[in-house]
Amino acid sequence: MQRQGVSSHRRWFWLGCLIEAALIGVAAGLAKLFGRPWLADLRLDGWAVGWGGAGAMPLLGLFWWMLRSAWPPLVEVRQLLENNLRPIFQRWSWWELGLICLLAGLGEELLFRGALHGGLAGWVGEPAAWVAASVLFGLCHAVTRSYALIAALIGAYLSALWVVTGNLLVPVVAHGLYDFLALAYFLHLQPRVGRQGQGAGPTSTA
Repeated sequence: MQRQGVSSHRRWFWLGCLIEAALIGVAAGLAKLFGRPWLADLRLDGWAVGWGGAGAMPLLGLFWWMLRSAWPPLVEVRQLLENNLRPIFQRWSWWELGLICLLAGLGEELLFRGALHGGLAGWVGEPAAWVAASVLFGLCHAVTRSYALIAALIGAYLSALWVVTGNLLVPVVAHGLYDFLALAYFLHLQPRVGRQGQGAGPTSTA
């Protein structure tokens, strides 16, 4: 039984890595379609890494609030995370969590911000491209309607980080760091909740 569990968690890990890495290829293809150099806005420097780390903090505050809110749509999201996300990720090592979050930050930001937002801006203008990329980001995370809306707002925020700083590395770092710290907190510090979304500890408070 233990070997079966290890085998299952490895399959989920490699599948996740494959999907996130494939997004990089999709981003490259879309950037070519839009006539954009797809890595032109991704520049490596310590300043961008620092701003990306700072940019992850409001997202972590939002996640912390989501785990404690008594608002029914967020209780539903919390229960979904408990029943579906925890069983998948609870056996993962720290390096596995780190790698999947790195790939998610890189692949999703190259796709939704660099290729879609950047590419559409030349066709429909900056505001419409901003909205379209954020909505698509939300729809791709539509585990519930409430979470789709939250993800769309997160997408708009990540686009803002890119537009303000002019460096795609900033939302890449913010996205990847947020994913890693949020997963680490949820898996190792967040108390488990019952089947109805209620339980002892912080999750039952407003």
